[in-house]
Amino acid sequence: MAGVVILEDGEGLWRAVRPWVRQGAELLVVTPGALKRELDLPLQCRTALLPGECGDAFRHLRADCAVSYGAGPKDSLTLSSRRGNLLWCAIQRELVTVDGFIVERQEFPLRLPKGMGPLIALAAAGTLLLLGEEPSRLEYALTDEKTPPRLERGER
Repeated sequence: MAGVVILEDGEGLWRAVRPWVRQGAELLVVTPGALKRELDLPLQCRTALLPGECGDAFRHLRADCAVSYGAGPKDSLTLSSRRGNLLWCAIQRELVTVDGFIVERQEFPLRLPKGMGPLIALAAAGTLLLLGEEPSRLEYALTDEKTPPRLERGER
């Protein structure tokens, strides 16, 4: 697998993260909508970002690193609270980016754009984190309130 593959069901994830996607990042991202539609998945990838509710749906997927997101206690990326359009996301355990950097456990704010559900926003945040974006820079990343910064390969 080469590049970033996003399997979604029109939930807006690709539109939200496209400014950050770069050549050479090997990442598979699956949304809950794609999971429900049982879309065909690649059999192998370097890093996978998957809904925590996926159960056995990915038992055939071979990934060097799998990160789950959702509301479950075993998910790596969760929502800790919400106030209006401000979400607080929690990284429950260290994440390894596609470039091999470590993202420590922490909470960070994320503004929810109009028309996007919290779980898709969490998937978008997870995608950006795995592509190397700093958690402290994600608050406005999905909104039009600020222009998203572009990372160069190897930049932190």
